[in-house]
Amino acid sequence: WLEGRPQEGGRIALCQYAPENKSSSARHGIDMTPQDSNVRTRVHEYGGGAITFGTTTRATSTGTEEDEDVFFYSDFKSQRVMKLVSDNNNNDNESVPITPNVENAQYRFADGVYDSTNDQLYMIREDHIDKPLSKDVVNEIVAVPASPPPSTKDGDEVEYNVQVVATGNDFYAAPRLSPDGTKLAYITWNHPNMPWDATELRVRSVVNQDDTESSTATHKLIAGSDGDTSIIQPLWHPITGDLYYISDESGFYNIYRHKSDSNDENSSGVSSVLPLPYDFGGSAPGWSLGQQGFTFLSDGRLVAHYKKGGKSRLIVANVLNDGDDGPVATDIEEYGTENGLPMQFGSVIGGTSRKGEEESQDLYFIGGSPSTPTSIYKWNLQSQGDAIQLACSSTLQFEDTMISIPKSIEFPTSNEKTAFGYYYEPTNGNFQSANDGTNTKPPLLVKAHGGPTACTGTSFNAGIQYWTSRGFAVLDVDYGGSTGYGRDYRRRLRQSWGVVDIDDVCAGATYLVEQGLVDGERLCIDGGSAGGYTTLGALAFRPHVFKAGCSLYGIGDLTALAGDTHKFESRYLDGLVGAYPEEEELYKQRSPIESVDTLNCPILLLQGAEDKVVPPNQAEMMHKALLDKKIPTCLKIYDNEQHGFRNAENIEDAIDSELAFYGRVFDINVPGALDLHIDNLP
Repeated sequence: WLEGRPQEGGRIALCQYAPENKSSSARHGIDMTPQDSNVRTRVHEYGGGAITFGTTTRATSTGTEEDEDVFFYSDFKSQRVMKLVSDNNNNDNESVPITPNVENAQYRFADGVYDSTNDQLYMIREDHIDKPLSKDVVNEIVAVPASPPPSTKDGDEVEYNVQVVATGNDFYAAPRLSPDGTKLAYITWNHPNMPWDATELRVRSVVNQDDTESSTATHKLIAGSDGDTSIIQPLWHPITGDLYYISDESGFYNIYRHKSDSNDENSSGVSSVLPLPYDFGGSAPGWSLGQQGFTFLSDGRLVAHYKKGGKSRLIVANVLNDGDDGPVATDIEEYGTENGLPMQFGSVIGGTSRKGEEESQDLYFIGGSPSTPTSIYKWNLQSQGDAIQLACSSTLQFEDTMISIPKSIEFPTSNEKTAFGYYYEPTNGNFQSANDGTNTKPPLLVKAHGGPTACTGTSFNAGIQYWTSRGFAVLDVDYGGSTGYGRDYRRRLRQSWGVVDIDDVCAGATYLVEQGLVDGERLCIDGGSAGGYTTLGALAFRPHVFKAGCSLYGIGDLTALAGDTHKFESRYLDGLVGAYPEEEELYKQRSPIESVDTLNCPILLLQGAEDKVVPPNQAEMMHKALLDKKIPTCLKIYDNEQHGFRNAENIEDAIDSELAFYGRVFDINVPGALDLHIDNLP
């Protein structure tokens, strides 16, 4: 598993479960990667898919062959791909680079798959060499030899034989090799689409491949020909060789199968595997590389998960049927908390058959609950029972009386529609609300998630429990445009960002006031990235609702963002707002910085100095505008932070600063509060 280390500068380490190893951590793991490494890729800036696992064979001293695990990872500083060979729980591994050393890390790699036959990896490569403008950055699929080239005798530069496999489109994701090693499936799309808007699934032969066959236009189109369907997460069946993938053509992200013996260019031979009115694919598909919302067991059964009523559900089905005269999936079993699974889980993988039949029924996944921090679990399909927690992201233990359990709520919003969210009431067993006859209702913090095409969840969130344990109620909103509620709900933001999302967060706050649950005079809102834009927009365009807010690396000027962001999101606003610069006036109308005259409440701005997604100039421009209008404000810019804070001291300072800010604004006595300077506040 990958383990984030805020106490070590936010670096990410690859770990292996080894509870018997004397060097194992409190999480029963040992580091597989060197101590100075940081396993993280900057492809699309959001990364994902920074590790690739593979199995090869090696000769033993007795002349036989045995399986050997190999690992590859992207190093954050250099963005080179490093090769690591497992040494059977001895955590002193060394790694060697298999991609070129390019100045300023201008080659970036991610989302690989290992080809054991040819000892190579198929990966996404993002090329920034001599491309200062985001529109000029080139994304391709390449084949990378899995071993470093031999050193030269005279010190000349080593040549790396990286071969282009697919090129010509703006973006690529999820290269996946067929079981027989002859075909490569992948996802591709072009501006102005995002992966949840419209993509294509294509397949090419990789037998005797050469650069003349690399043009995407020549590769077989399997799905996505209508230009209005999102296809994601392809995966080959290990036994039948059929190609499975997730598509939203039904209105929900469902799983489909393309039969391996189908040669029809119009995609006949495609069947829906589990037609359900729920989204598969994970919580925010498309934002990160390497995501996979379903998998296959060694016996060929399909394993998938989806969310229903705020809880994760597991489905296991036999898909070895032909499907011509009946359903593709039979013997369908569904499992949830009643079977010992955690309330929330994802990233499910199956056990191997190396150790025996019982172990092949093991499932491993990441999960948690409102009271359990993110953990790695093992659960056996045969024996079932409570899932076994193998590793936990936190050693902290909390009494039940300290944990606020979210309640799923629905509330009316604009245009006679319904929006969703999770309400957390103030909870702290050591205190109770004041009952002095003045005010017994708590202040409310509304949280707007990022994306905006993403969603929130109900797993343990220290950033929410921090507030509820200090007397705040919290509403975590899945505003229109969020994932997990079907395609129509996700598409509510089309041309309507800065309208629908703002309507929904305001409607949620107003709903809780009307229900008598919170104090309408102490409503505040925060959000990061796109959620920061929603925060600033709610304060600027609906000034009667909230009394204070905090924007974390949020967007104040849409016109500036349209011309100053990375390639992945450089045309995102075309779908959310409109074409730029043709609709520049609309961009200005929806930019909070253009509506400073309507702002009338204190705003805290928190920003990373190295943010390439939402550059620091966004926060700086907003801060200046607030200063000029004499509105109470504070700007904090954190060094060595990108889009989202990763260093422990900065994470702690940011949330403590927000509490101190609201304490001053709402005249709440916060014991031990930070000494925070707020401009324009006496």
